[in-house]
Amino acid sequence: MRQIILDTETTGLEPEQGHRIIEIGCVEMVNRRKSGRTFHRYLRPDREVDRGAIQVHGLTNEFLAQQPRFADVVEELLEFISGAELIIHNAAFDLAFLDAELKRLPGPLRQTRNLCKVIDTLPLARQMHPGQRNSLDALCKRYDIDNSHRELHGALLDAQILLEVYLAMTGGQTALILGETTEASKDVGFEPVATIMRPRGVLRILRASEEELVAHERMLAAIDKSSGGKTIFKQLVLPSMTPEPAPMAAQAALA
Repeated sequence: MRQIILDTETTGLEPEQGHRIIEIGCVEMVNRRKSGRTFHRYLRPDREVDRGAIQVHGLTNEFLAQQPRFADVVEELLEFISGAELIIHNAAFDLAFLDAELKRLPGPLRQTRNLCKVIDTLPLARQMHPGQRNSLDALCKRYDIDNSHRELHGALLDAQILLEVYLAMTGGQTALILGETTEASKDVGFEPVATIMRPRGVLRILRASEEELVAHERMLAAIDKSSGGKTIFKQLVLPSMTPEPAPMAAQAALA
């Protein structure tokens, strides 16, 4: 399964008020393993960034004025995410901005949910931890994930952190590649797991004790009696076994 963890930074909070995406970060995961592939772009919004937003992500108007526009990178972005399962924390926010950006473009209208299945980790976290804070920082603390390097919000950094949080929330990294390296594993940067060869030991044969043989014979006799001599074990198994003299205790029990 191919999954893309996605995050954005924006000029403000409301796409309906003309706010724009200024950073997109995506991290690819294949079969619950980081592939090493990412998509990361800063974008020129052609409008001022709210002062409060700059305090959150640190992206200034001067820096963003030198970046490409969304229209310049959209095809590369859509190629990266199409057909994958998107994992987003508070997906309604990011999808509203992505769809607003797509709506501004000429041509047929495209929407993110028509291109990808979406998993929103915020309601998932609320379901797992009702009544608790479920921000990305709170989840990092809850799952003991180091985010000490996160002084400011950043789309790629937050996507990388969300990947670790999602794996922790849903049972950890479970897929392993065993044996020889495949072409698919080369494409996504997998390293094969080495097979450790160890000598096989000698299997111990545990033989039944006399007490166990006595109990077994008693059980067979009872079954044989109640079934009118139709015990399958005696018909199929015993004839194929090399006859051995029964222990004295077993003979005495049946006498």
